[in-house]
Amino acid sequence: MTELTGVSVADQIGPLLPFLRRYARALTGSQDSGDAYAAASLEAILADPAQFDADLTPRVALFRVFHGIWSTSGMPVDADGGSSDIQSRAHAQLARLTPNTREALLLRTVEEFSVSDIAAIMQIEPAEAQKLIDIAYEEMARHTSGRILIIEDEAIIAMDLETMVTDLGHRVTGVARTETAAIDLAEREPFDLILSDIQLADKSSGIDAVNRIIAQHGDCPVIFITAFPERLLTGKGPEPAFLISKPYTEEQVKSAVSQAMFFASSAVIEV
Repeated sequence: MTELTGVSVADQIGPLLPFLRRYARALTGSQDSGDAYAAASLEAILADPAQFDADLTPRVALFRVFHGIWSTSGMPVDADGGSSDIQSRAHAQLARLTPNTREALLLRTVEEFSVSDIAAIMQIEPAEAQKLIDIAYEEMARHTSGRILIIEDEAIIAMDLETMVTDLGHRVTGVARTETAAIDLAEREPFDLILSDIQLADKSSGIDAVNRIIAQHGDCPVIFITAFPERLLTGKGPEPAFLISKPYTEEQVKSAVSQAMFFASSAVIEV
């Protein structure tokens, strides 16, 4: 593949793929759809390496190619929205959002691009990029609220998460520190979203807890928090649509919660 400053485009893109796929899945609310857009971006670069702009950082260049394909496709929102009534309602809400606002918000909060980088990716002015982010926050806040079950074994982090989500207008049904406690909590009180750590206090798994809860209570949006996101973004099996890296920011948590409320795409994953 084409060489850029002595390093091939393939070598530059490889380490960035897990994060492009994370963004794509959060954007579409679907692993299959998100991965298809990520794959299309790679195919476009293979077909025309010049699309991978050498004047930009590799990460910005890759996401720009993706955004160009996403925009050209019309950023489609499936009217049926998926296999459940919740998914259909979520996609109907998405269709009413101001164009490009979710893209700008995800790029800023989940992928942590600067406003100037977002402007380069979307090929707009920085002031317009900031305006899109502000609009996204306003629109998400109007459309989403619910009951959140938190699975987190560190008390300080749990309190921090609880404060963030209640500030958004949500209600926390409780905090569980272990897999067993999480399952018990899910039995006691209804919930609309699960916010879960991966490693729990007694060495049990937040993933296992979520899978068992979903098997018992049905599909719902899930956000996983982990210090090692690349371990869950391997492409070898079902993966979470919403994944926050530790250490996280308040912006990331609030954005992910608002995004997840639009989608009921909590894939049961195996690691």
